[in-house]
Amino acid sequence: MCGSSHDAFLRLMNEQTQNKPAQTEFDLDTIRHSCAHLMAQAVKDLFPETQVTIGPVIEDGFYYDFYRETPFVPEDLKKIEKRMKEIAKKGLDIQRQEMPRDEAVKFFKDLGEDFKVEIIESIDQGDAISAYTQGDFTDLCRGPHVDNTKRLKAFKLLSTSAAYWRGDERNPVLQRIYGTAWRTKDELKEYLDRLEEAKRRDHRKLGKELDLFSMSEDVGPGLILWHPKGSRIRYIVEEFWRQEHYKNGYELVYTPHTAKSDLWQTSGHFDFYKENMFAPMDVENKEYILKPMNCPFHIQIYKSHLRSYRDLPLRWAELGTVYRYERSGVMHGLLRVRGFTQDDAHLFCARNQIEAEIERVLGFVLYILRSFGFDQYKVFLSTRPDKSVGSDDDWTTATDALQKALDKSGLDYEEDPGEGVFYGPKIDIKIKDSLGRFWQVSTIQVDFNLPHRFEMSYVAEDGKHHQPIMIHRALMGSIERFFGCLIEHYAGAFPLWLAPVQVILLPITDNQNAYAEEVAAKLEEKGIRVEKDLRNEKIGFKIREAQLAKTPYMLVLGDKEVQSGQVAVRKRRSQDTHTLSLDDFLKQLKHEIDTKAIDVL
Repeated sequence: MCGSSHDAFLRLMNEQTQNKPAQTEFDLDTIRHSCAHLMAQAVKDLFPETQVTIGPVIEDGFYYDFYRETPFVPEDLKKIEKRMKEIAKKGLDIQRQEMPRDEAVKFFKDLGEDFKVEIIESIDQGDAISAYTQGDFTDLCRGPHVDNTKRLKAFKLLSTSAAYWRGDERNPVLQRIYGTAWRTKDELKEYLDRLEEAKRRDHRKLGKELDLFSMSEDVGPGLILWHPKGSRIRYIVEEFWRQEHYKNGYELVYTPHTAKSDLWQTSGHFDFYKENMFAPMDVENKEYILKPMNCPFHIQIYKSHLRSYRDLPLRWAELGTVYRYERSGVMHGLLRVRGFTQDDAHLFCARNQIEAEIERVLGFVLYILRSFGFDQYKVFLSTRPDKSVGSDDDWTTATDALQKALDKSGLDYEEDPGEGVFYGPKIDIKIKDSLGRFWQVSTIQVDFNLPHRFEMSYVAEDGKHHQPIMIHRALMGSIERFFGCLIEHYAGAFPLWLAPVQVILLPITDNQNAYAEEVAAKLEEKGIRVEKDLRNEKIGFKIREAQLAKTPYMLVLGDKEVQSGQVAVRKRRSQDTHTLSLDDFLKQLKHEIDTKAIDVL
């Protein structure tokens, strides 16, 4: 901002500079928000034609969106970061001022900051218009900020991307710069080290290296091709899921991938979710739509018979593939796709059964997550929003049931007031991975809306028709997203029970190939997933290849092993080899598989 404009701004504004005592400690959000302004100032210094829009704090950092003709490139980020450090070292005081709305509009309009003008005009009448000034740069902001730029000592710009103004693809395309900021340089270094480790574990990178899955432009973005090894893991996950559902009193169902648009109009999806649904297709002069949800199908199964209170609760689960129109800018590997399989279930019960069912579901969720090695969570209880359906009694009964189940579980949880869905309260569970990141996976939602929309009923003990309560429930969220999480959690080195290949046989020379075939047959007979490397290569090369493939166990076979009828066992992360009988090795494998032993890299 030029000096004369800045002086005019200060004259226009009420002088309300905060004269608080200097602080020595600031929370991370304040530091990061101040760094977003520092970055905006550096951008305006280096690229004066750029317009600034918004710069919020996000998890572990911040970003700022800019409007300019030319996208930022990595070299630009280096220049911007260098300029940020120069400004920080100047020790510029950061001051807060307030001004009348009309004067604020005129000031930013004179600067050519059209987006700031739009923001001001969207602020409710009567709310204060505040801005923060550092040196010759002033930005519209509610704050708070640090008191001086010298407080900003540990920051790093990370990446750029495109974004739409206000998230609407009909609006101008902006250039977003992401950064991170911490209190100390040591904290910054620790975070950057974690980022490097996260890059090493990136499921897209490991998916290609380990030949697990791929995507093809010929097929279409956001649609996953599962390769044999990835499919093997998926099969293991799904079979475990199915077996445990039968053990826990569920029945499995299958439903179509598409349905007439009338079904989605009845459910409300067509009205409230249309922008995330694929366009209708014409079939014999009827509109059909790829399903974005499984719920209406399970309701149709329910309605295929007259139900009695004696039938309840009904627990129906489905690994149902759904299709959602995600915009190209938000898709990300397995984590955000257009076609995915939900580990979905819907429970239909009477009001007096809600508490017991929620408690049962929550225990099931925790069992499944712990089986895959996740035992640390963030849990949220989301309560009634301002706009909702259902009676006060329904909401109280459902919310109390969720809360009591959480209390009995011993889990720490946070209440998230007003963040339930319009049709009922919910529990959301985020799992913590080996890098300390949290992933949203499990959800338990109570629904009063769909039973009403579809006129569901059951005959109660009084002989009258009553409306059942519907519970939506997902344990893993989606198979694709959960698989991406597993890859990164284990860095592709899956625990033995999940590994696509559990044991690889490595003969030292061709002389041991026959013995390798014999050992392989015995392992396969016991259900062990085996590969044989019979190539005419040096044993060191074979071991290295097996380690790169992250195979849990290598059996090195030489003349000594052939003569003794034993195997030389080497684990993927060990340099040591120890000799066992094949029976003892099988006992070791069985114990590790049965206990689902976890081996996190």
